[in-house]
Amino acid sequence: MHTIKDKTKLLARVRRIKGQVEAVERALEAEIGCADVLQLIASVRGAVGGLTAELMEDHIRRHVLHPGDAAERQRGGEELVDVIRTYLK
Repeated sequence: MHTIKDKTKLLARVRRIKGQVEAVERALEAEIGCADVLQLIASVRGAVGGLTAELMEDHIRRHVLHPGDAAERQRGGEELVDVIRTYLK
């Protein structure tokens, strides 16, 4: 599975996102201006979106476009539909 293969890289991205979220928390606690807080939140959103896009792309490439067999392709497609439905809510 690609998340296991890329585990170190993905965890590093998640840790950066965690740091960004903690920066939002610190900014709110320090009562900094709303424009600055919004900028921090936009950065978090972009980082999460980038991680989501990377994982979706890897999933499509490994489980839909180049699967081991037709059953894996079907399963990969169904998983992708479920993720997209959740993501778009």
